Amino acid sequence: MRIIFPQNDGIYQQDNERCHTARSVCAWLEEHQEKFTVLPWPANSPDLNPIENLWDHLDRVVRAMDPQPRNLAQLATALESAWLNIPVNIFRNLIVSLPVRLVDNEECIICCERK
Repeated sequence: MRIIFPQNDGIYQQDNERCHTARSVCAWLEEHQEKFTVLPWPANSPDLNPIENLWDHLDRVVRAMDPQPRNLAQLATALESAWLNIPVNIFRNLIVSLPVRLVDNEECIICCERK
């Protein structure tokens, strides 16, 4: 985070998977809390996380490739190519739609109000 956000103004958003909420992870996040903000997020809410939509897009693009990747190296190349060619409007739409998705999710609003 320090490299990308040298002023310690980064915001970290996680999906509350069990492995991300382990005591050791929570302790590390608390120990480093002055370096970035952890965004409160409700559990089991993949629809709120923009990256989930990007993973879905990559999955669809790679599955539509002909020929299909046949080994790990080809899959890595295919994923990199698909990632680098995601149209800008997809990113823009995900960001623009996020406030609406947050408002539509009462659990998230309650979670965020506790901050």
